Amino acid sequence: MKVIFNKDVKGKGKKGEIKNVSDGYARNYLLKHNLAVEATKANVDAQKAKDKKEEEKAQQEVEEAKQLKEELKNIEVKLAAKSGGSGRLFGSIPSKQISEQLKKDHDISIDKRKIEMDDPIRTLGYTEVPVKLHPEVTGTIRVHVAEK
Repeated sequence: MKVIFNKDVKGKGKKGEIKNVSDGYARNYLLKHNLAVEATKANVDAQKAKDKKEEEKAQQEVEEAKQLKEELKNIEVKLAAKSGGSGRLFGSIPSKQISEQLKKDHDISIDKRKIEMDDPIRTLGYTEVPVKLHPEVTGTIRVHVAEK
C-alpha cells in the first residue's frame, strides 16, 4: 500500500514522503497512529500543494534575511564601557549586550545566539561582528565600543 507520511518514522520514511509499505503495517500501525495517510490522488495532490507552499515560505524567509542583511550594513551599534590605559576593557562586551543595544537603538530584534562571536569584545574601537540571519544568509554588524 502506498502511504504519505505525516511524521518521521524511523527506518521507514520522513514527513511528506510517499512510500510503499506492507498493507498490514500501514493499516495496523501507520494509519491507526496517524503517522501516515493512504496515498490517494486527492491526498497526493494535497501533499504537493503543501510542499509548494512550504517552499514558497522558505524562499520568503531567505528574501527577508537578505533584506535585513542590507539593512544591517548601514547600522552601527554604539556601546560604552570602562577601559584601562591601553584601550583594553575592564570586562567584556558579550553578544547579549550587542543584541539588546540593537533592539533599543534601531528596533531590530536579533537573537543573541545568532550573533557569531568566538570571544566577547575586549577592546575599544570598531569591530565587525558576523550575524547568522538564515542558514544561507550571514550579515555583519559594526560595533563601536567607546570609553565611558
